[in-house]
Amino acid sequence: MNKKDLEHFGKKLNTEKNMLETELKSLGHTDSKIAGGWEASPSKMDVDNADENELADKIEDFEENSAILEQLETQLSAVNSALERIEKGTYGVCEICNKPIENDRLEANSSANTCLEHMAK
Repeated sequence: MNKKDLEHFGKKLNTEKNMLETELKSLGHTDSKIAGGWEASPSKMDVDNADENELADKIEDFEENSAILEQLETQLSAVNSALERIEKGTYGVCEICNKPIENDRLEANSSANTCLEHMAK
């Protein structure tokens, strides 16, 4: 992969990283117990005055946020790994067959670590 392509994908990955971190911050906060981990933040509410339905809604919102947060965390981890591969000089190389990953695949998913042939493995 040439220098221009690496710069292009590096910019895409950094933009995606910033977006993911912004989304993560809107749903939760970093988990001090897990390096790079995030934890959903519960909605603020007056428990003393809350009725049963409101409480159930808040719990449901928290569970949904937790699921979304987990997905975003996985995406952020993949982006960070791709940025590390750029630094190491291994970006754009399939981790299974060591052949170049197709540019179309990297355009669609800049954090891809396998070629099209091995993407399901």
